[in-house]
Parts: sequence; structure tokens; C-alpha cells
Amino acid sequence: MQRRGVDEVRAALENEVVSLILVQKDCPSSAVKELLQTAHSKGIPVREGGESDLWRMAIPAPDAPLILALVGRAIEADLEQVLASNSVVWMLCGVRYAVNIGYVIRTAEISGAAGLIICGDFTKTEQKTALRASMQTDRFIPVFWSSTTKALEAISNSGRRLVSVEDIGTVMPWESDVKGNPVICVGGEHDGIPEQVISASDQVIRLPMSGFVPSYNLQTAMGVVAIEAMKQNNLGK
Repeated sequence: MQRRGVDEVRAALENEVVSLILVQKDCPSSAVKELLQTAHSKGIPVREGGESDLWRMAIPAPDAPLILALVGRAIEADLEQVLASNSVVWMLCGVRYAVNIGYVIRTAEISGAAGLIICGDFTKTEQKTALRASMQTDRFIPVFWSSTTKALEAISNSGRRLVSVEDIGTVMPWESDVKGNPVICVGGEHDGIPEQVISASDQVIRLPMSGFVPSYNLQTAMGVVAIEAMKQNNLGK
């Protein structure tokens, strides 16, 4: 969740768990400097951004706020800690294209997820490409690069439900149960979700399609279910 502007950030620092401060670079405001001192004293990371960066983060606000705060998500958490949280976690399996991964990181962050697990064998260059394509939203959400086997083991140990989104599913998004803190998996552009993940899933969601081309792109598939999860968990109001 985002808190924007001096008054909201001050209240958040007093009453909420703030995990990150984003402030306009070289901001001259004495009120902002006071908030930054408070953040530093609490050990809260502070990052600087340009005016356009903060404006983009605060849309639909008409003007760029001087300062923003992130609450409700531990951005420095490890995978075990993320899986122990009480928010949705997303997982990618079989995705090939780094730019698509970047779009998914952005969608996961916007939807309020606790974190994102990316399964596959990616080079450092591919990982950097994905993070660039995320428009730097990886600054605000934990992203984990893992093998499918290790991810499934961690999910099983956490006791979380695993929900997959695949065209062999029998449950429509609006009939699904994505309340609470499931791990929701979406699959690759060509081969879809591996069988070992489908077999471990508690539920498989199928997206309805009426056109000639029998496939949504990855971001659309994820977005449909992300919004349904937000609706079921009363988020984004």
C-alpha cells in the first residue's frame, strides 16, 4: 500500500510499519527532511527519484508528491518470510521472454502481492532485462529466481494453497477461491505450466476465450486473476 505526501507519510511513520521511503531528489522541504530523519532513525530505507518518477508512482494524483511511503510489504524479506506472510504470492513457470517477466513483476507489485517467484534457468543478462522491463517496480517487491522443484518444496513447507491458471482448468476466475494467501502460478508463452506444478495445485483456473486465437498473452492472464484476487480480498478500494 502507498502513502503519499507529507501528512500521510508522517501518519504512516507514527502508526504503521513502513518498509521504504521514496523521496524527490534534492527536495528542499523542511517537513520532508524531518520525515527523512525519522525514517533514518527507524532504519527505514530511503531512495531518491526524480519528479517524473514520483508522479508516475502516484498516478492518478495531478501533481508529483514530494514523498511516498510503502507499507504492508517487507521488500527485504527472504522467500520463507514472504511465504509466511498473509498476502498473495505469484509464481511464473516456463516463461521464456525476459520482457514478459518484467511486465509480470509490475503486475504483481500493482496487485499488492507479497512477492514473486520466477522459475527457470535465466542468465544474469536476462534477469537484468526483466528488471529493466518492470519499470523499476522490482524496487518495491521481493523477486526470487528459483528452480520449479525448489519453489514447490518451499510452498509445500509453508502450507500455502497452490492455484494454477491454465487452459485445462475447470474453474472460471469468478468461481475460484483466491482469498487469503494462495500462491498463484501462471505459465509460459508456449508450453504452459509444467505437469509437476499442475499435479501439486489445489485448484486450476481456466480463462474463458471466445475468439479464434486460443490464448491470452501472459500479462492479460495474470491481470484477470490478480483483479479477482484483489476483489475477493477487498483490496484496491
